[in-house]
Order: sequence, then structure tokens, then C-alpha cells
Amino acid sequence: MQERILTGDRITGKLHLGHYVGSLKNRVELQNSYECFVLLADVQALTTHFNHPAIVRDNLRNVAMDYLAAGIDPNRSTLFIQSMIPEIAELTVYFSMFVTVNSLRHNPTIKSEAAERGYTQLNYGFLGYPVSQAADIAICRATLIPVGEDQVPHIEQTRKIIRRFHDLYRPVFPEPQALIGAIPRLSGLDGGRKMGKSSGNAISLDSSPQQVNELIQKATTDPERIHKSDPGHPDICPIYSYHKAFNAPQAEDIYRNCSQGTIGCSECKARIAGQINKLLEPMNERRETISKYPKQIDEILISGTERARVLARETMQEVREAMGIAYFGPNTFQ
Repeated sequence: MQERILTGDRITGKLHLGHYVGSLKNRVELQNSYECFVLLADVQALTTHFNHPAIVRDNLRNVAMDYLAAGIDPNRSTLFIQSMIPEIAELTVYFSMFVTVNSLRHNPTIKSEAAERGYTQLNYGFLGYPVSQAADIAICRATLIPVGEDQVPHIEQTRKIIRRFHDLYRPVFPEPQALIGAIPRLSGLDGGRKMGKSSGNAISLDSSPQQVNELIQKATTDPERIHKSDPGHPDICPIYSYHKAFNAPQAEDIYRNCSQGTIGCSECKARIAGQINKLLEPMNERRETISKYPKQIDEILISGTERARVLARETMQEVREAMGIAYFGPNTFQ
């Protein structure tokens, strides 16, 4: 049986270069070898944007276009909308009955994101994010989850939840494995944090060449380097992290010349801006074509969600039977 992958994003804004090097590029490659489900996680976006649901609504199609423009093929990957699969919500409730609050509070990913956002009081949805994520994975019966090292605790929590379900009732789900890749993290344009939608320090995938040039020219560089001839410190410069990600053949030369003070920041920025624009050019061309047919985007999302819904119904029927709560037989009210 072909391995099944689940991946996706919370749709809180347009995708950016950090998403591309961190996951999107890999997804495009994985769809050639695996059965891929790509989740537009609108419900989970509300864990941090519950007071601004319009942000989620407005970005649904933007993110879908980012996927398609980057090379996600709806004939090889199933794109589906989380809120349109009510079985996910049902399974989340069942899982939450036996997941302890302490285990969620000690999840390192939850702790770090809460600290990053300055949360002193955690709402139920934010704290329960790992339970919701476990339901996403289990409802699709995914066997592989592409993640970086920082997301491994989420996958391990999912595995524990699934094992607990099997101990209580009977086996229904495969235990997913983390497909860990060497996922680089781009520094933000401000140099202080990772590139992020909410931080305002990112280059979105739909940026024009002019926007890329302007953003790169404004980006923070080595604060200790004042003159072109001053020896630089590439390891602390966000621009060098972009060279490693998007200009690998020349990255070694950039490192050496920067360290020796034989290349200035302006030239260094101009070079990487050119490489980023080369990367984004075909994406923007595809996006321009796709944007002319908004109904086709909706059709892709509807069709993918329908496929995912069929699988979700089958999974939940087995869940209810395993729990002994399939009161009137299969699909009585469907």
C-alpha cells in the first residue's frame, strides 16, 4: 500500500519564502512518490485569530493559489479545507476525552509558541491544538508527516493519542511516523527572528521583482560592519542565510568575500535579490494564469474536500464501531 502523507498550513496569511524552503518545495517533490493530502487548516488558524475570522476567510484562496503556483498538482495531491470535514471536529472531541491537560501544557511546541506570542492565559483551542492536529492526521489515516525537528513533539503526541485509543477500544489508525527533513529556517528580514507572517519580516511568494528588491535592500545585515572593507560575519547576517537557501553554488564565495571585506552589502543584496526573483518568476506566471479562473480554484478545493470527506466518513464509522457508539448501523444519518 502506498504511504499516505498529510501536510498543510494554518491559513493566517500568504505563504512566504520561509514556507517554501521549510515545507512547500518538499511537498512538490513528495507528491511524485506518495499519496498526499494537503490541509488548509482554517479551524486551527482560529486558535490565534479567533477575533479576526475575516483574515482566515480572505486568505483561503490566497494560500490555495500559493500551493498551485509553487507546483502542487491537484491531480496528485488532495487539497482540502479543514472546517468542511465535520468528522475532524468529532474525532477531536473523542480524543480530548482522554488527553490530559498536563500533557498539553508540557508540549514544548505549545510552550514555545505561547511564550513567543506573550500568552499568559491559554484558550482551550490553543492548548488543544495538538489534539486537533492528531485528529487531522488520524482522520486521513496518514502514515508519514513531513516535519522539522521542532514539530516532532506534536507527532509523538499524536502517536500517544492513537496508542491510547487502541488500548481503550481497538486498532483503527496507523501510527504515523515523522518524516524529518533538514528543513532550513530563514532569518527574517529584520534579522532578529525567523521569517514569519505575523512578524512583518517576510517576502511573500507573490512578491513582484520590485517588491523583492525593495525588501532585500531594507533588510538588516551584519550590524558590526560599517564600511565595505570591514571584515563581515556572514553567520549572523540574514542575507547570507538567503544565499545558502537560494544561491547555493555561489554561497561559499559570498562567505569568503564577505569575511575578507571584498564584497559590499549592496552588491551582496543585489545578487540574492536576483536569485529570489528567478525563483519567484515562474510561480508568479502560474499565479497570474490561475487567478484568471477563480471558479477553477473553488472547484479544486471542493473536489479535494469531497475526496477527503469520503475517507473521513469511512474512518469515523470505524471509530464509532470501535467505541461501541454506532447505535443504528453504518451511515444511518448520512
